[in-house]
Amino acid sequence: MTKGQKVSLAKSGGGTLTLVRMGLGWDAVKKRGLFGSKSQSIDLDASALLFDGTGNLVDAVWFRQLRSQDGAVQHTGDNLTGAGEGDDEAILVDLDRLSPSTTQIVFTVNSFTGQDFSQIENAFCRLVDETTNEELARYQLTGSGRHNAQIMAKVSRDGAGAWSMTAIGEVASGRTFQDLLPATSAHL
Repeated sequence: MTKGQKVSLAKSGGGTLTLVRMGLGWDAVKKRGLFGSKSQSIDLDASALLFDGTGNLVDAVWFRQLRSQDGAVQHTGDNLTGAGEGDDEAILVDLDRLSPSTTQIVFTVNSFTGQDFSQIENAFCRLVDETTNEELARYQLTGSGRHNAQIMAKVSRDGAGAWSMTAIGEVASGRTFQDLLPATSAHL
């Protein structure tokens, strides 16, 4: 996906998605020193912000609240380093269990420790159909720079049981999702 692109999340064989995973992956840029390069730890945090039809925040799932109030959104846990292959953090969303008042879920990433994105590489977010493990959309988090957060993507209710994903890729600054709310509101 490219910034601003919107894709339908309808299943290719018909029907609707019921369980999706938003995965976030990254690697720390190796620091070069006198004795070669060494790894550093980068703590990025994925969050899911749930909004109603009027743009009000109704719930948030992040490393300090791993489950939404309605139980439909579950964060798999905080990764403090970005080490390893694949998704470093993931948020599972049971679309059928979401409160009917939730019309949009915005996914954000930020550095709680304040490190900026010039210190990460190979960063991506992806949406996966959790029932088939099929990757539905992938968005490379390009544009490394002095910012320490990004509004990645949103999943929107498009009608009865229909959902779509929009790649946002908007750079921002903030150590928690609360710091990102003013920038997020522009994408609702």
